[in-house]
Amino acid sequence: MLANFSTAGVKPSMSIVYGDDRRRAVSRALEALGGIEKFIKSGDRVVLKVNAAFASPPSLCATTHPELVSEVTRLCFKAGAAKVTVTDNPINDPASCFALTGIDRAARSAGGRILLPQESYFRSYSQPGGRLIRQWPVLFEPFRDANRLIGLAPVKDHHRSGASMTMKNWYGLLGGPRNLFHQDIHNIIKELALMVTPTLVILDGIATMVSNGPTGGSLSDVKPTGTMIVSTDQVAADARGAALLGKKPHDLPHIIKAAGAGAGTADYRSLNPIEVTL
Repeated sequence: MLANFSTAGVKPSMSIVYGDDRRRAVSRALEALGGIEKFIKSGDRVVLKVNAAFASPPSLCATTHPELVSEVTRLCFKAGAAKVTVTDNPINDPASCFALTGIDRAARSAGGRILLPQESYFRSYSQPGGRLIRQWPVLFEPFRDANRLIGLAPVKDHHRSGASMTMKNWYGLLGGPRNLFHQDIHNIIKELALMVTPTLVILDGIATMVSNGPTGGSLSDVKPTGTMIVSTDQVAADARGAALLGKKPHDLPHIIKAAGAGAGTADYRSLNPIEVTL
């Protein structure tokens, strides 16, 4: 396990908010779980792991939306966070990706800092019991003094894994020629879910890339789905998010594999999710 960023004593939970206002939806989803203060305390050092993989505009839903980044950053500071770091290891040029997606400006405008990957920020790592993540470079620097981690991911189609959501979002922590794992995509996602235990995951389905993922490229690939999911259980979040792509959890082997390995539950209904309509 890379690190356990969960909050001690907080039981697995989930909230689902329906609406089309991204900022209001994530705020209301957190309120439904007891408020951001339940998860982020005064002095906490928070990492927001975004999906900034591609140098594309937010409207294409290939990356984490900047409105979500700025609102979650703002809420973390409101709860007393000492530092909020926003990071990812994009596929394309990191500076261009963070700029063109709007994530750089969004994070900085809310007081966060952007940490772009450098070779020295990676460390060789082997996932205990893992078959794929063995002596592989993993992005460690953002977590060196962090004690809280929130994953911010869009819901989107993926031509290899069937879907890219919160667990697939950890793929951006891998360095090296990570495309080598594409041939065993469901097992690498499972190992990533075991590698990191986040404080929270936030799955943005306000709009969903339903085709030609993970890059998309046309607004015709995107449809409004009006759903924001917040959970302490990444497997449960993805199990619920699958429906936004017209799928069930068993249609996505990585969800079943991650649940079977103990990373969370695919039976998201067992968390008795709180559902709210804006």
